[in-house]
Amino acid sequence: MSIHPSAIVADGAVVPESCTVGPFCTIGPEVILGEECRLVSHVVLDGRTRIGSRNTIYPFSSLGIAPQDLKYHGEPTETEIGDDNTIRECVTVSRGTTKGGGITRIGSGNLIMAYAHIGHDSQVGSHCILANAATLAGHVTIEDYATVGAFSPVHQFCTVGAHAYIGGGTIVTQDVLPYSLTSSRRENKAFGINKVGLSRKGFSPERLQMLQKAYRLLLAAKLNTGEAVEKLKLLKGPEDALADIRHLIEFIERSQRGVIK
Repeated sequence: MSIHPSAIVADGAVVPESCTVGPFCTIGPEVILGEECRLVSHVVLDGRTRIGSRNTIYPFSSLGIAPQDLKYHGEPTETEIGDDNTIRECVTVSRGTTKGGGITRIGSGNLIMAYAHIGHDSQVGSHCILANAATLAGHVTIEDYATVGAFSPVHQFCTVGAHAYIGGGTIVTQDVLPYSLTSSRRENKAFGINKVGLSRKGFSPERLQMLQKAYRLLLAAKLNTGEAVEKLKLLKGPEDALADIRHLIEFIERSQRGVIK
């Protein structure tokens, strides 16, 4: 085990021998680390925090810290982080609250860039990117493969759909449609599908064409959202493309805050 002499590891913490703990790190007594994690330096891990394997955490990040919620009074809530995440400098992740489900979760394979904040009870999927200073208020859900641009705050209880791309500086106060390119150029709106990102992730031409057809119905057909959804339900095509459409329909139908169009 490589633990720098200046690091403080509390009794009760679980730190496998394959981990590296750099200078001036602090690990609390209820923290459990997986194999081959690397804490570069000045990292704080606190609370009931479970972290998977092969995560790299950069200086001045604080994970599992008490939530920024005046209703929190020290209840034993949790933070859970998966495998293979890169968490850059000065990232903050707050643990959950009893009224919000009690746990903040981050999946696997994410890039969380400098100064990003993940608020209490948020649920971040896998293979997401939170760019510099992206800010998630409490109770935010980020689905798999989504990207939140730099300096973009996401309002409480909003959901960012799978494969969505949010442009830098966008203030998100409603749900962001899956597969969409959403930005605040002049005003917040969806500008169609995230075609470049979806192509890079291996979406076939047939899936892209089906999604483009769906977004034309949603954004350009002069239909209200309910009418557009009924049209989406009538689309025909390959099964994998229809699965994307079903996910889009289900996302819209379960939205509580409304979707950005």
